[in-house]
Amino acid sequence: MQTFTANEAKTRFGEFLDRAQREPVGVMRHERLVGVMVSVQDFEAMRAFYANRLQHTLDQASDAATAAGLTSGTLDALLADES
Repeated sequence: MQTFTANEAKTRFGEFLDRAQREPVGVMRHERLVGVMVSVQDFEAMRAFYANRLQHTLDQASDAATAAGLTSGTLDALLADES
């Protein structure tokens, strides 16, 4: 991954954007990576990946709760309990 300093990214913004369309581009500040710019396509792919991963985790939790006997009535009672 190519990196730019924050100042380079600011002064060469057009080049920075062009490079980000081809590959992720890092932004360095005080010799450490503080951000990464990616293309819209890469960003959308990452969002879809993490949304699918979250949905899979939620499905697993739901299946485990159902297997343990948790019903919507039991859940409602648990949520209503203010003790």
